Amino acid sequence: MDFNVKKFVGEAGTAFSRLVQLTEEKLGTSERTELDSHFESLLERSDATKMWTEKLLKNSEAVLTPNPGYRVEDFLFEKIEKKRPNRLTNLEYLGLDMMEAGNVFGSSSPYGSSLIKVGQIEQKLGTTEREYIGAVNQSYIMPLRKFLDGEMKTIMKERSILENKRIDLDACKNKLRKARSIQGQQAAERELRVAQAEFDRQAEITRLLLEGISSSHASHLRCLHEMVQAQANYHAQCNTIMQSLATELANASHGMSPTPAATLSTPQPSVATLVLNSESWTKARVLCDYDANAHFELSLMADEVIDVVVDDPADSDYVIGQRGSQRGKVPRAFLEPIS
Repeated sequence: MDFNVKKFVGEAGTAFSRLVQLTEEKLGTSERTELDSHFESLLERSDATKMWTEKLLKNSEAVLTPNPGYRVEDFLFEKIEKKRPNRLTNLEYLGLDMMEAGNVFGSSSPYGSSLIKVGQIEQKLGTTEREYIGAVNQSYIMPLRKFLDGEMKTIMKERSILENKRIDLDACKNKLRKARSIQGQQAAERELRVAQAEFDRQAEITRLLLEGISSSHASHLRCLHEMVQAQANYHAQCNTIMQSLATELANASHGMSPTPAATLSTPQPSVATLVLNSESWTKARVLCDYDANAHFELSLMADEVIDVVVDDPADSDYVIGQRGSQRGKVPRAFLEPIS
């Protein structure tokens, strides 16, 4: 084993000198070289950029992958340079369970067929979600992580070197002040010139890196725009899919409603007539929007709460709803009873 004693002693001496200098600075017995105000502002912006980029990265990953165990697993796979597992999303698991339940209840029954249909849509939403997660990872997560692991790590390394150079410079200044002999002063002056030159050179390197953070911010802004666009596309796709499903279920519900021949030749009973024979009113929350298809029906808006009569003597698939002074028939499938 090649052991350089001189190098070891030199490094130990430097470390001891820095420790003494830091101790004297804390005690107020030694001066400290201060950086100019512009440099200090660059350092503050660097610290803020590092802290907030780490927070944004952590929170974005938590939103995209809520399960902490999965995030740790993905991190380990990245470290060992292996492909992360292709997991199903929660929506896809829900869709599989719905389709299985629908087959158990009977694919020809109204509830079973609806479960299968909704399960297929949930799987489609899960696929859309996975594509969205991949897009955000590519456009936003990876650039932020690359910045922290590359440029920011280099900045922190050069800042650490600069701090050491600053301590060495102040130690040389302190040594010159304490020198008593002419030879000691000359030697201290030479060391001071060397330390000053190294400090100035390192300060310039660090300054250039710190000023480059502005370019990183501009790059991160573009990444943010791409993430917003991916999120907007994802929600638009989900809205289109679910609106289509709601319409399909509503049409299927209308198709299952019995339509006796006698009702075709006679006018529909008025809502007032239908509700006159029942007083079993209750509350229900509307699950999604519903547009009335006839004058005797009531249009609904998602999440609103209406009064309903549980049993409609004319049609078991419908109930009578009331909102203020408005009354009309509404499909049961669009309502959730509130106890």
